[in-house]
Amino acid sequence: MWKKQVDLTFKDIIGQTEIKQLLRSMVDQDRIPHAQIFIGTEGVGKLAMANAFAQYVMCEDRQDGNICGTCSHCIKSSKFIHPDIHFSFPVVGSKMTSSHFGNEWRAALSSNPYMNIQQWLQQINAENKQGNINKDECSEIVKKLSLKTFEGKHKILLLWLPEYLGKEGNRLLKLIEEPPENTLFVLVAENAEAILNTILSRCQLVKFKPLTDEDVTSVMKTRGLAEEKALGIAHLANGNLNRAFSLMEENDNDNALLFLQWLRICYLGKPKEIIEWSDQFSGLGRENQKYFFDYGLFFMREYMVLKLTGNEKVRLSEKELKTAKNLTKVIQHGQIGPISDILTDSAFHISRNANPKILMTDITTRMNKILRGKVALA
Repeated sequence: MWKKQVDLTFKDIIGQTEIKQLLRSMVDQDRIPHAQIFIGTEGVGKLAMANAFAQYVMCEDRQDGNICGTCSHCIKSSKFIHPDIHFSFPVVGSKMTSSHFGNEWRAALSSNPYMNIQQWLQQINAENKQGNINKDECSEIVKKLSLKTFEGKHKILLLWLPEYLGKEGNRLLKLIEEPPENTLFVLVAENAEAILNTILSRCQLVKFKPLTDEDVTSVMKTRGLAEEKALGIAHLANGNLNRAFSLMEENDNDNALLFLQWLRICYLGKPKEIIEWSDQFSGLGRENQKYFFDYGLFFMREYMVLKLTGNEKVRLSEKELKTAKNLTKVIQHGQIGPISDILTDSAFHISRNANPKILMTDITTRMNKILRGKVALA
């Protein structure tokens, strides 16, 4: 998992160079918008960047585009205990607010600032409850931001996942539109459509792109992975560093080999082999089962590019490319869509705790019907 080195500073954050430059420029030129929304998909560094930005704003002695790391503001903000940096995030429980989960929040940020909502809710033992940002939390935000600053020039509210505000976000509209002096809002979001338009219209959007394969590969290599394994995880992660961490921890299987074995069994359609394969698959564990289908979808996307263009410069390793080239004799263009549909549906059902043995038996039989009549795999 993420290993926090010194601070969540700009220099520690992976990729997103243009956004770092933009945020530095805002602060250095004293032209900071009073309300911003950092928006992008999971695992691209929005929450980590929001913390780095808050620390940079607070630092008394910024140097070469980074915090000094030694002033009292830096020391406190690096531990997520600066009295002028306020955090708000989804929680569970009647009348519960972010202040009730301060210790858990600091632990979560320290261990993985690329986390998703499911990981956070697991951290606070939410079980099957859905997190939200309730009216009590909104009232507490208004109260906190109405106070004068304790130590710094600015007060900063870092609100993670404003999507979970729902209609309660109306309680913050006036505060966002007419904030107290030197008050900054940084909202960290993934889905703009789930945020009130009245909030969106009051904030400046900062759009995050997925991380590059090179960015993710470099992080995986620093965790001790060989080049080929690191690149394979980067391909599957698709720009999501949080997912890459999960893949690194959970996926000890050779997905390329497993997927090819499965396709051979699908093509042959022998009942005994199908049952044996389904038994083997059910023993992989839920996470590895999900990764198997994710890998299958990734492989089929790259295979389609190879099949349609003949261009071998696809996101496949040498071994994967050899497999894909062999499959061009077997899987035709019109079969790619139905196979991808099976993989997509299977990934969904596995994530909803479907019986893996029954599922695999069913889809292997269906795959046999799709592949029947084609040349055997080499």
